[in-house]
Amino acid sequence: MAKIIDPWGSTMVEDYTKLISDFHLEEFDFKLFPNPNRLMRRNIVFSGIDLKIIADSIRNKKPFYVLSGIMPSGEKIHFGNKMVVEMISYFQKHGAETYILVADLEAEATRGISLEEARKRALNFHIPAYIALGLDPKRTTFYFQSENIPVMHASYKYSKKVTQAQFEALYGNADPERIFAALTQVADILYPQFKKRMPGIIPVGVDQCPHILLTRDIVNRMKKEKFIPPSATFHKYTPSLNGYFKMSKSMPESIIELPEDPKSACNKIKRALTGGRDTLEEHRRLGAVIEKDMVFELMKQHLVEDDKELETIYKKYKSGKMTSGELKEIACKKITKFMLNLEKGIKEARKNIGKLNFVKK
Repeated sequence: MAKIIDPWGSTMVEDYTKLISDFHLEEFDFKLFPNPNRLMRRNIVFSGIDLKIIADSIRNKKPFYVLSGIMPSGEKIHFGNKMVVEMISYFQKHGAETYILVADLEAEATRGISLEEARKRALNFHIPAYIALGLDPKRTTFYFQSENIPVMHASYKYSKKVTQAQFEALYGNADPERIFAALTQVADILYPQFKKRMPGIIPVGVDQCPHILLTRDIVNRMKKEKFIPPSATFHKYTPSLNGYFKMSKSMPESIIELPEDPKSACNKIKRALTGGRDTLEEHRRLGAVIEKDMVFELMKQHLVEDDKELETIYKKYKSGKMTSGELKEIACKKITKFMLNLEKGIKEARKNIGKLNFVKK
């Protein structure tokens, strides 16, 4: 693969080990962290940058922050967003100051979404969905990019610290709207340090790696500011149900959206690529090719919390004792329960949207 990761693209990573090598990333070691969550234990969070400083902050109860953004370009989200929230929640529970920004400026620049529409979508759906997925709103500071004057000022300041050649090397091209969006994200990532310098962790999919690398490079060029370069965790993509792309809002027929009607989600699961054999006899004899099974991957990443339960399913399916149809039935039951709880959680969170802690203009 070329040494370019496109934050705005939708290509799957075929070799995560090679990606770690190409971009000089760290392999993720869940033993660094207390009570690792499902994503950490199962190597779904597979890599990171500067993880020991965060582990040390947790262990010694030192100040640190976790930050992520909401892109309010759609009216639904997907399982990749869910993974981000789960990682935010993990660090939040272990003492991190928590910041959630609404990337309304980026949505306007790169997706053509007006600031008014972005605000409406964020308050009515995106923020309530994040809360329903595990974000603690009482311990979170929220802001809109367009209303955070220090962030806007800083993004202009940081533009002097990056060259067009460097930007092209990281992102593949230097379209003006992407430069604007990326520099604003640098300011967002560093925003919690404007008042006090402290380590920060940014949990993202690996497609967002260029933003982290750009931020760290700019910090290194501004040594007098004494910013602490941001750390990051990178999680694997949740593949689409056809196995070819990361889950993306642009491919509704091959992804499960959040939320989605349980019957619709189950129908998609029933059509998903599986590792089942061509005939029942062959399946019983040889067992499933689990590495190709998108339903098992969905269960591993999102639908089965208990490790022992997942191991039991794995062994039965791998040995041929469980068929792909039976696996799909289990997945349908679990996703139905998940969707009903998510819908309920979103409705509850909407009731308290006016109580959230937003940064004032």
